[in-house]
Amino acid sequence: MTTISLKKKAATIVLEKKKLTGVVAKVGIVLDISGSMRSLYREGVVQEVVERVLAVASQFDDDGALDVWIYDNEFSRLPAATEAVFMGYVEKNILSNDKVHKFGRNDEPKVMEDVIRKYTKEEPSDDPVFLVFINDGGCKPGIKKFIVESSFQPIFWQFIGIGDSNFDVLRKLDTMEGRLIDNANFFHLEDVSKVSDEELYDQMLDEFPQWLKEAKEKRILR
Repeated sequence: MTTISLKKKAATIVLEKKKLTGVVAKVGIVLDISGSMRSLYREGVVQEVVERVLAVASQFDDDGALDVWIYDNEFSRLPAATEAVFMGYVEKNILSNDKVHKFGRNDEPKVMEDVIRKYTKEEPSDDPVFLVFINDGGCKPGIKKFIVESSFQPIFWQFIGIGDSNFDVLRKLDTMEGRLIDNANFFHLEDVSKVSDEELYDQMLDEFPQWLKEAKEKRILR
């Protein structure tokens, strides 16, 4: 079996446990590429994260594709990751791609605005969006505006903090006021490569089922 099939198997187990089988959702991932992330890209950790999230996307997604953004103080939308092209995806589309701005400072609000634009203006759909956001700390407080705004939209933000930096802004997500519903979750993994697929998916999909239920009740989703 290929690594992706094993990850899909782990994803299926967790989806069944969370009663999420049969859910159709668009899946996206936003990757931090600020300077402090350099070693995680070089060591293949980010490639591994893309593959692990792709395994969930292939279960949820109408087309099995994972929408990808990366950001530092600028951002880029990248070609979708699919099972056909995931091998070497990060090397080819990010590290060897001169058009991509990398290893600068981090500015989350810009890329969040683009994510919302894509799913609500450019490609509006009745399907929910499950958006995984990888950050290694120091998230800007300006993210609040976009999380509050998108609480009326069919987008769920799953933030994953990696490394040992400061996640104060993300830790306050659950108590953020002004939202129609709680549309964001955060958990922190010191070393993502030491966490099993099943454990990762279990945490990653922890609040999504509840959000789906509330979003239907509030008619954000049909």
